[in-house]
Amino acid sequence: MPRPYSGYRMLLVHAHPDDETINNGTTMAMYADLGVDVTLVTCTRGEEGEVLVPGLIHLASAETDQLGEHRITELAAAMKELGIVDFRFLGDNKVKFRDSGMMGTEPNSRPDVFWQADVDGAAKLLVDVIHEVKPHVLLTYDEKGGYGHPDHIQAHRVAMRAVELADKWRISKIYWNAIPKSIIAQGIDALKESGSSFFGAESVDDIPFAKDDALVTAVIDGNEYVDRKMAAMKAHETQIALEGPFFALSDNLGTQVWGNEYYTLVSGRAAAPFDKDGRETDLFSGIVP
Repeated sequence: MPRPYSGYRMLLVHAHPDDETINNGTTMAMYADLGVDVTLVTCTRGEEGEVLVPGLIHLASAETDQLGEHRITELAAAMKELGIVDFRFLGDNKVKFRDSGMMGTEPNSRPDVFWQADVDGAAKLLVDVIHEVKPHVLLTYDEKGGYGHPDHIQAHRVAMRAVELADKWRISKIYWNAIPKSIIAQGIDALKESGSSFFGAESVDDIPFAKDDALVTAVIDGNEYVDRKMAAMKAHETQIALEGPFFALSDNLGTQVWGNEYYTLVSGRAAAPFDKDGRETDLFSGIVP
C-alpha cells in the first residue's frame, strides 16, 4: 500500500555531520516515514570538530586527524535512527571539502577547506544531485549560516547558487532553518531555573541564531519522532555531550522541545494548512508531485 507522500522528494544541504539531526531530525524522520524520498548532502566531514569523548580525543585534527573518518560512521548511525537511506557528501569521491573550523581560526586559510572553495564549482557538484533526485523542497541555512560558522555560510551560498544553476529542474519551495526567539527564551529561562545555562547566554539576544518570531513562517510538529531524533543526536557522540546544553534542555522542558522544527519560506508559495499563528504546517503543501 503506497504511503501518503510517495512521489515527493526533499533535499537537505548541511555543513557537517550532526547539523542535520540538530536542525531537522524530526522533519527528516517524519517525512521519510510518510514516504518522501529524503536526500541529505553534507559538505564536509567535520574534521575540525571538538572531540567531547575523552577516549576519542586522539582523533582530533591536532592529534591523528582522523575525526572526519569517525564522523562518517556517526552520521551513518544517526541516519539509521532517522530512517534516511540516501545521505552523501558533496562531490562524493570527485572532490573532498575539509571542515574550515570556526571563523577566524587557522584552518580557515587552508586551500582544501570548504570556506576556500569556489562557490560556482561547488554548486555545480550540487547541481548534479539536484538533477538526479529532482527535489520538490530544499532545506538549508540562512545567509548567516545560523550562527556564523564559515561552513554554514558557504553551504548556504552553494545551495542557493546551485538552485540558480540547475536548469533542468526547478525546486518548488526553499526553506531556511529557523528557531524563534520565543522558543529559545523559554529554554534559557528553564535552564537558569535549574542552575544551568545555554552556552552561557543571559538572554535570547545573546543567541546569534535566534530569529524574530515574525520571520518564522513554518513549523513541523515532529513530536511523534522526537525519540528517534534524540537517538540520532546520541549517535553523534563526539560532538553532542549527554550532559551538555542540548540534553539539559530535554531534562528541563521535556523531549518535546526538540519535536517542533521551524523554518522560513524564502522561495515558493505558502499554502494551507496553517497553524493559529499563520505558519505552514506541511513543507510540501501546495506542491503536486
